[in-house]
Amino acid sequence: MTLQHFNQYPLSDELKQALEALHFHTPTPVQHETLSVAFSKQDLIVKSQTGSGKTAAYGLPICEMVDWAENKPQALILVPTRELAMQVKQDLTSLGRFKRIKAAAIYGKASFQAQKVELSQKNHIVCGTPGRILDHLEKGTLSLENLKFFVLDEADEMLNMGFIDQVSSIIQYLPPKRMSMLFSATMSDDMKKLSEQFLQSPKVIEIAREETSVQQITHTVIETEEESKFSLLQRTIVIENPDSCIIFCNTQDRVNELTLKLDEWDVPCDKIHGGMRQEDRFDVMDEFKKGEFRYLIATDIAARGIDVSDMTHVIHYDLPYEKERYIHRTGRTGRAGKSGKTIAFMTKNSKPLIDELKQDAGIDFQTQPYPTKEEAEEHVESFEEKIETPVQKENKQAGVEKDIMKLYFNGGKKKKLRAVDFVGTIAKIEGVAFDDIGIITIQDTKTYVDILNGKGPLVLNAMRHTTIKGKQLKVHEARS
Repeated sequence: MTLQHFNQYPLSDELKQALEALHFHTPTPVQHETLSVAFSKQDLIVKSQTGSGKTAAYGLPICEMVDWAENKPQALILVPTRELAMQVKQDLTSLGRFKRIKAAAIYGKASFQAQKVELSQKNHIVCGTPGRILDHLEKGTLSLENLKFFVLDEADEMLNMGFIDQVSSIIQYLPPKRMSMLFSATMSDDMKKLSEQFLQSPKVIEIAREETSVQQITHTVIETEEESKFSLLQRTIVIENPDSCIIFCNTQDRVNELTLKLDEWDVPCDKIHGGMRQEDRFDVMDEFKKGEFRYLIATDIAARGIDVSDMTHVIHYDLPYEKERYIHRTGRTGRAGKSGKTIAFMTKNSKPLIDELKQDAGIDFQTQPYPTKEEAEEHVESFEEKIETPVQKENKQAGVEKDIMKLYFNGGKKKKLRAVDFVGTIAKIEGVAFDDIGIITIQDTKTYVDILNGKGPLVLNAMRHTTIKGKQLKVHEARS
């Protein structure tokens, strides 16, 4: 019997509180199947389509089973991209907010020294890309001696991007006694070989495509010539008038060119590809998730597990070269039980991929005729009206961030202060309980403490006149 509510799983009150704040009530099939067996700590292979809720499927049991008092990482999650590392960190921090679970995101093109400092602090979970994780392991700045859980997320993408050697090297650092989980949208022969390296008698969970959620994705295809694509795009987005849309291209140059054309056409858009600075990529994704513009032009870097709420359309301006990439791109829409539409611009060179997707993946494509100029003109007024209206997207983290104040203290490791010192002192304040204290981040010369449940002002005022371990620290609300 399929369980219908997260309350029916062996989850702590803190996790249930976070799920309620995140408006997560009914588990998806992959979450139900995983949660039903994960607490036995048996190794798992989970095959489920992108967008089916895999992060919470492994994140909830990990957040439940880690020991808060342990300082060294107890869970390592490998992902293929920096954006996904940050997203997984944010998602698990939100799920574990009221258990004070601390997660770190470790990836390339970021300061190694800053990551070294972060890894020297208390972290329950580390999420990262294979190259940078291996770098820290080889330099001894990441300890896995207390690791209990290992997750390979988006494993098929990891292999497609050539990370198999790095993943294999990381596996050699894992302690033999642990729980390992492999999550993937597809399962190739190479994937099976890799799984044999680190999984022991795994239970296989396979969620059929039609069960991934109550999502409804309409797959459509429009035949076109290469030189007619931009005209087709203009007519298509005017007629479809998406609330939020990703337009996929195969190259960085194509993304740059198309972004420039749409910008000249006064369409609110931005771009993301691997040639951009990491900070710019993060900024673009953050703005897109908030709904500050409607159209994101992207290479496949945006197809790898990125979760954007209320994505109504995916347009394949260029169809990818492999069917797996089409599946990952399409998974950006129709998420969390909502409907979505994907539109493929098919030239004679890309027709074989459509035929392969029909035959091997069982996708039922609807053929749309090339839209006429007259059809587009009928929708221009409503298109321009929507372009003028900003879209406000729901912030998934807003519920768990509500009533939280982050406090700054001007003392840390160099003053020999520990998390228990802050917890013990703050919990003695009248009107404050242990449950009101959130994540504590202790650095060399400063400490940040999250105060929950609207108790921030009370704690702030009291701590201005209270010592910690005999030391009077300066305290104020942390600046964002």
